[in-house]
Amino acid sequence: MMSIQTELKQLNKNLHKMIAAENPILYSAAEQLFSAGGKRIRPAIIFLISKLVNKDQIISTEQKRLAEITEIIHTASLVHDDIIDNCDKRRGIETVHNAFNNKIAVLAGDFLFAQSSWYLANLNNLDVVKNISKIITDFAEGEVQQGMTSFDSQISIQEYTEKSFYKTASLLACSCKATTILNKSHKIMQNDFYLYGKHLGLAFQIIDDILDLTGLPKDLGKPAGSDLINGNLTAPLIFTLNKKPELQKMIDQEFQFKKNVNEAVNMIKNTNAIQKAKDIAEEHIQLAMHIIKSKYAYTNSKELLLITYYLLNRIN
Repeated sequence: MMSIQTELKQLNKNLHKMIAAENPILYSAAEQLFSAGGKRIRPAIIFLISKLVNKDQIISTEQKRLAEITEIIHTASLVHDDIIDNCDKRRGIETVHNAFNNKIAVLAGDFLFAQSSWYLANLNNLDVVKNISKIITDFAEGEVQQGMTSFDSQISIQEYTEKSFYKTASLLACSCKATTILNKSHKIMQNDFYLYGKHLGLAFQIIDDILDLTGLPKDLGKPAGSDLINGNLTAPLIFTLNKKPELQKMIDQEFQFKKNVNEAVNMIKNTNAIQKAKDIAEEHIQLAMHIIKSKYAYTNSKELLLITYYLLNRIN
């Protein structure tokens, strides 16, 4: 990602300016999120797509602003996520609701959503506004679905995928599409990049869910098995349920004992459930890469393919 190093540095500076608030508590809540860093994968993808579709390979001011808006929306969703999941740490740093309280954290999340909407409106592009505002609706839909299926062992892989779309893939799909709308691209290209973002987003979520079970707390920035404790039943667990009926009892007891969480994680690791989930993630990665390779390989697509593949290698 050498070619977008400068843009990513500038993005970090701009984010701090964009979320400046009069109120010191709101400012420090928002500031804390951005200082926790994060991989900035979403803006990087927007920058690389911009270079791919723009004739001069120069990222426009609007596309840079879109990358910033996307990152603010993503961060706002994390604040609300952490409150719902009662998460103490995010990226190894204390979460906003832990550092302040739930009320402040809800307001900080709302403030970030509001800021992103204001900047979005200032792009003066109705198609982009329609596209990006759908993400915020999808987030809410995903959270409600997750709440409704909490500790519900009847959840199907299809329902899990739908929930993953709302919670993660929608953001990538819509922002990838919006990048091409800003370039006044043809509808076919817009649709291609929407699908690219959707498949990438689904793979991203599945890999995250696998890492929640297999990753080390220091790498995750939060305790392993958090999804189980929060009743968020993910692909590896859904695949294991058919083989290990004793998991059902632990789900019914809502993993209230620490040893249950460890037992469940070991049970999942002792089946081929992780591999099955990984296969699904790989399928989505291949579909995303196929769109680029089959239609856009004539351009400077190498870095975009690399970042796509990098996501899969997080679990190797």
